[in-house]
Amino acid sequence: MSDDLIEVEVSPVEGQQWFDGEPFPLVHACRTDGAELDAVEEWVRQSRTTLNRQAMDHGAVLFRGLPLSTDQDLDRFIRAFDYPNFPYADSLSNAVRVNRTERVFTANEAPPDVTICLHHEMAQTPVYPSRLFFFCEQPAEQGGATPLCRSDILFERLKEEFPEFVADCETKGLLYTNIMPAENDPTSGMGRSWQSTFRAETRAAAEQRLQNLGYSWEWLPDGCLRSTTPVLQAVMKVEPGRKTFFNQLIAAFHGWKDSRNDPTKAVTFGDGSLLNPATMDTVAKIAEELTFDVPWQKGDVALVDNRVAMHGRRTFTGTRKVLASLVAMDA
Repeated sequence: MSDDLIEVEVSPVEGQQWFDGEPFPLVHACRTDGAELDAVEEWVRQSRTTLNRQAMDHGAVLFRGLPLSTDQDLDRFIRAFDYPNFPYADSLSNAVRVNRTERVFTANEAPPDVTICLHHEMAQTPVYPSRLFFFCEQPAEQGGATPLCRSDILFERLKEEFPEFVADCETKGLLYTNIMPAENDPTSGMGRSWQSTFRAETRAAAEQRLQNLGYSWEWLPDGCLRSTTPVLQAVMKVEPGRKTFFNQLIAAFHGWKDSRNDPTKAVTFGDGSLLNPATMDTVAKIAEELTFDVPWQKGDVALVDNRVAMHGRRTFTGTRKVLASLVAMDA
């Protein structure tokens, strides 16, 4: 794909997955030496309808070689898509993050030895983003890849191997239970405080927000809050004839573990019945088989359709700076 300002072409990347003859992710590499950010913005404005469709079709689009190096550059790049912003402060994400700009914030601040399992962003809440941007400000010395998994392909595999499990997911939905600390806990991948999560300074204000969202809750003696969601979907119909395994089952069942949370108690079917651990182990294994690890290079940007692809984070050594941005669902 190209225009009069910059030349961008589809390019291969090592480890790329292929489904039905199409690559995952789709990679656009800039071939213009000394490209200016103004030209990149114009290219995005001219190409955004196509890029939107590509993100939906392929699950994720990786941009490489663009002249992006700072959070301000990323902010300009994202604004060119004309997406409605979904501020971190307005989200119910359980991750601790730090805002850089109005649209851009750090990815999960959990320590580098913490694995963040595959998940759809905020699928464990009633309100979730339609798309995500990830930006590599500084790659880790070792590790630190962002795994991506096509959830529609995973759904089709699970239908074949576990039809009863998939039927339960579709008909029963899911309940998630999470214990939130009284103050942000950056040592945990799910350490966001209840005050920050619900934008509430008092318990009464938090309870009002919880009630409005349909949650049930319990205050614990140490000031933490145990909350349980209303019944949420486990499968999403994204287009006629196309469904995705849209949930946080893998992350909750295998990854929601810290000093407060036990992953075996984090998620059930919507009727309260328990998940089969052996089935969940196999679900996670199949998802891993379908996963592509983004080999971050400085300046890379990934546009992920949150309805189609899951993401996570590998452990790493050294300093890793990956920034993120959310797009509201009405996009």
